[in-house]
Amino acid sequence: MKKTLLIAFFLMFGVAVQTQAASTNPGQGSKPESGVSQTGQAGSAVQVQEKNAVQNQGENVQIQTQERNEVKVMNEKENKTQDSAETHRGAVAAFVQGLLAVADRDGGIGQEVRVIAQQQNNVKDRAADLIYAVENRSDIKTFFIGTSYRNLGELRGQTVQSREQIGQLKRLTDKAVAEQDKVELQAQIRMMEQAQANLDDFIARNENKFSLFGWAVRLFR
Repeated sequence: MKKTLLIAFFLMFGVAVQTQAASTNPGQGSKPESGVSQTGQAGSAVQVQEKNAVQNQGENVQIQTQERNEVKVMNEKENKTQDSAETHRGAVAAFVQGLLAVADRDGGIGQEVRVIAQQQNNVKDRAADLIYAVENRSDIKTFFIGTSYRNLGELRGQTVQSREQIGQLKRLTDKAVAEQDKVELQAQIRMMEQAQANLDDFIARNENKFSLFGWAVRLFR
């Protein structure tokens, strides 16, 4: 009887030890699952980083494209401004050369024609600089306080003088002896009248640009 109880005791002790071992290490069977979970998290982090990198690259490309477009617009505006100024300068230069050619041939009116040519030659560069300054004015400044009224006023003063000189040339044309000189003067007068019409249009177009407080600036000029 004692022997039987002893055997039963050892059997129960062995079962208790196995149960205790199993309860002490419950996560051994799930270790592979933990490894898989960690691998999945690492993969997700890599995907997020790659997605952010692609997004940042796209934003950088967009910014660079926008900057190139802004530079292109500025260059186009500057080229247009230079074209307007150089067109006027070239028209006046051709006008001056035509007058000098007549002045060299006609001794009667030659000196008076030469004076007009020299006067136009003296102001052509200044006029081109004024045109450039007006067109190259900041858009923000123009929006708030208007265009460059001072430069436009100086240009308008030049147009008044040019009209007076055109009137003088018309009177001199009637005095020219050679028919060739009359024809040449008439051609130069038409050329100068066209240049003045373009300049008048330029002045009016810029004076009429919208601005918030331009009226106040013009009031106190």
